[in-house]
Amino acid sequence: MSATAEATVLITHDVGLHARPSVKFTKLAKSFAAEVEIALAANGPWFDAKSIVKVMAAKAPKGTVLHIRANGDGADDAIRALVELVQRDFDEDAGHVRSA
Repeated sequence: MSATAEATVLITHDVGLHARPSVKFTKLAKSFAAEVEIALAANGPWFDAKSIVKVMAAKAPKGTVLHIRANGDGADDAIRALVELVQRDFDEDAGHVRSA
């Protein structure tokens, strides 16, 4: 029987799940054996979280509740790590964009 895990997390990063955050998110998702998917609503549609094209196409802005689900070996660990990454604003300094 495969493990299944789900979670929701609020995107607070200024640019949302865009270029750099999407790369970090998909790279982390790929590090787990479990299948990982995301959605912007509880009932979907669901997108492959290991596909940079699909994650960026979701166009999840700041303030979006991101739904994440994983199935297979390491599902719990994958969910925990991905939620923590989003909560840490994708490990980016909020002050990286400064006015002159």
